[in-house]
Amino acid sequence: MHMAMGGNMTGMVPSWLPYPIAFVYLVGLGLIAATVALIINKKAKLAMTLLGVLLLIFVFTIHLGGLMSDDQMVMQMSMMNLLKDTALAGAAFYLASQADD
Repeated sequence: MHMAMGGNMTGMVPSWLPYPIAFVYLVGLGLIAATVALIINKKAKLAMTLLGVLLLIFVFTIHLGGLMSDDQMVMQMSMMNLLKDTALAGAAFYLASQADD
């Protein structure tokens, strides 16, 4: 999604960050790099730790702000994404704890 539909995802980038499209692509590259590191088992512990931190940053900078919205649909999507990213962060930290390197 980050690479194929980056322009559509710029609305989720906090307004105080410059160049939102660059952040969308940068996050997409980070997700790909974490996946490759896990698959080839090189620096998997570091990759999963950084992925967990990235996902928690999303929770605190994007999704919690969306919960404060007056729009019911935005609130529902924010809650869904908050729970998803929190669970994925937990899974990433678990994988980091199990990694050999």
